[in-house]
Amino acid sequence: MIRPTVVEPREGYRLWIQFSDGTAGVVDLAHLTGRGVFEAWLSRSYFESVHIALDGGVAWGQDIELCPDALYLQLTGKSVSELMPSAVG
Repeated sequence: MIRPTVVEPREGYRLWIQFSDGTAGVVDLAHLTGRGVFEAWLSRSYFESVHIALDGGVAWGQDIELCPDALYLQLTGKSVSELMPSAVG
């Protein structure tokens, strides 16, 4: 399983993420900001509190956690079938 190993906040509600396979880059999350639970990100200090949760998700506090697979797909542009061939078909 590919999981995040490093996550750092960037300007504009973006995250720099490095994954266990060496893939790294910036994921733009601005489209989520201010919507539902993501309203908490309007506090810049809260957005900057991002960390890797024990289960491998990218998290803020105990209320917000993003799926590492979804972030990997967004970063790489790969499809679900490329990431998890046995899950599709």
